Amino acid sequence: MTSVNDIIPQARSQRPEARTDPRLDWFREAKFGMFIHWGLYALPAGEWQGRKIPGIGEWIMHRAQIPVAEYEQLAAQFNPVRFDAAEWVRLAKEAGQKYMVITAKHHDGFCLFKSAVTDYSIVDATPFGRDVVQELAEECGRQGLKFGVYYSQTQDWHHPDGDGNFWDYDEGQQDFDGYIEHYVKAQVRELLTNYGPLCLIWFDTPKGLSEAHSRELLDLVHTLQPDCLVSGRLGNALGDYAEAGDNKIPDVAVDADWETPATINDTWGFKGYDHRWKSTDDLVYKLVDIVSKGGNYLLNVGPTAEGVIPKPSVGRLLGMGGWLDVNGESVYGTQPGPIQGLGWCRSTMRGATVYLHVLRWPEDGALRVPLTGVRRAYLLGDPSRDPLDVIASGDETVLLGPIASEPSAVAAPDTVVVLER
Repeated sequence: MTSVNDIIPQARSQRPEARTDPRLDWFREAKFGMFIHWGLYALPAGEWQGRKIPGIGEWIMHRAQIPVAEYEQLAAQFNPVRFDAAEWVRLAKEAGQKYMVITAKHHDGFCLFKSAVTDYSIVDATPFGRDVVQELAEECGRQGLKFGVYYSQTQDWHHPDGDGNFWDYDEGQQDFDGYIEHYVKAQVRELLTNYGPLCLIWFDTPKGLSEAHSRELLDLVHTLQPDCLVSGRLGNALGDYAEAGDNKIPDVAVDADWETPATINDTWGFKGYDHRWKSTDDLVYKLVDIVSKGGNYLLNVGPTAEGVIPKPSVGRLLGMGGWLDVNGESVYGTQPGPIQGLGWCRSTMRGATVYLHVLRWPEDGALRVPLTGVRRAYLLGDPSRDPLDVIASGDETVLLGPIASEPSAVAAPDTVVVLER
């Protein structure tokens, strides 16, 4: 397998000593999680003063250069009365996702949790007045889902000393060190002490964050919650696991613990006119492609300002859950399989068992697998697990049986063949 630093940028990569850290065992088992981008940006939903603002929805403040004094007025309108933590967690579980990560504070600086260092939060600045992070943390505990938070440690367009707001603040006069010390660290402490066990903190966009700042944040997290993981976007190659680029999938298997954050359409935060939804088949393929290369898939939903996860997202997630109900054995807790680099298939493995994910079937239905020593083969989705004919042929194995006579009957988008060696 390829080294992580050859594939994933250094700022997002994994500390070498974390590769064998047992704290990541749950992460290695999980493979599939739900990302949630939600905040004030759900109200404009991609439009500002009658203009459609290009780019992803949660960046509208930056892309439109909206003054803080105008943007923060959205808080008085934010009243997501249809938000239901139990419903969101239930959806994640039915989709087959094993962990949930929500934007506790994104780049716009608005907090979805109660904070003693600012009143710019859903609890203190909105008519809703409820702590969303708390409700989701408690509900994940009840339903048995791991819970983590996203926190923007560098960019904060609302705070005068945060990074990124060049239209309101003079960046030459900013006290960024003071912002990290007195604001970021204080809020990270709140998240780690007030909301029960967090499975991870998903830091983002380190930009020019110093190695000292990254190290201090890493140590703070591990001191307060030793089992809490820190994402590779902490910066300076200090993450507990690596982060691929947004919607990026490496071409080859990577020798690291890593994750791809991804969207179901083109945006993260809700954008009312973005209808470029990926199909369920495509999302299943991406999940399998990532897992076959050693990664996790953190798939995003962007709820509306009312607190509703869009129906196209729900339908696709439930479709993925249906596929995982049948084929989850070939995903959860697996490692990259021995068959790599072929367009028609992907492979995962557990012990001596190889799971062949067939993405494109040969016209004659006979699978020619570049693998030897196969003793038995069957379709994972076949309740009877009737064996396929296994024929050794040089340095490959040919599989025949029902798949040869009726290849069109094999379920899309990915039929899993179990190979026992």
